[in-house]
Amino acid sequence: MLNTQLISGVMIDWDKISSGSYLREIPAIRGIEHISFSHPVTFFVGENGSGKSTLLEAIAVSYGFNPEGGTRNYSFSTYDSHSELYRAIRLSKGVRRAAYGYFLRAESFYNVATKEEEYSRGPGGRPQHFHEKSHGESFLALAQNSFRANGLYLLDEPEAALSPQRQLTLLMEIDRCVKEGSQFIIVTHSPILLGFPGAEILSFDDDPIHPCKYEETDSYYVMSMFINNREQILHRLLSEGEKSV
Repeated sequence: MLNTQLISGVMIDWDKISSGSYLREIPAIRGIEHISFSHPVTFFVGENGSGKSTLLEAIAVSYGFNPEGGTRNYSFSTYDSHSELYRAIRLSKGVRRAAYGYFLRAESFYNVATKEEEYSRGPGGRPQHFHEKSHGESFLALAQNSFRANGLYLLDEPEAALSPQRQLTLLMEIDRCVKEGSQFIIVTHSPILLGFPGAEILSFDDDPIHPCKYEETDSYYVMSMFINNREQILHRLLSEGEKSV
């Protein structure tokens, strides 16, 4: 079956990674040579430090995005923190070419917003005034104004600034773009975003990277357990906390 995604896969050449690199010690990705993307929406899930953002960042930089985020036209550096993994990555691109794209990193969005203000002062610029909005409003404005048809969007924890209601709005924006031929690869802990219908979920827990079902994710399991057993869980956690003081 023909893969129609904008990025159909990622290949990693470990010979291009230095022998002492910490990348070789990340259980989820060490030894992985190929990852396929066959769905318009792919989620990376897993515990903090499991390698999700590291891989997404490497894909983004290999594709030509600025390491701190933005479109492929953004070129600035506040602090170089990206790993060498992008040098070892080769992307398999589909039969279609992306007309647009965006790499969103929650942790460096302030820097991107600052540069957006600077870039927009040029000829033909359309300032979005992100700094005049709340963090959540800025995130949502970015999605509503910058996500377009036939685009590639790499999002690193987009839920960080969004309320549950705004996460539902983001789901609607993702659905709109998917119906117009776009592809998303998203790192998230949000059980709301993970519920997007038809998405593939790749778990970085219990190495190596592997597909899992929505109900198998920790995000779903912990949230469901807490909502259904809130009083018992809080009593147990807080009681244990008192004993340890």
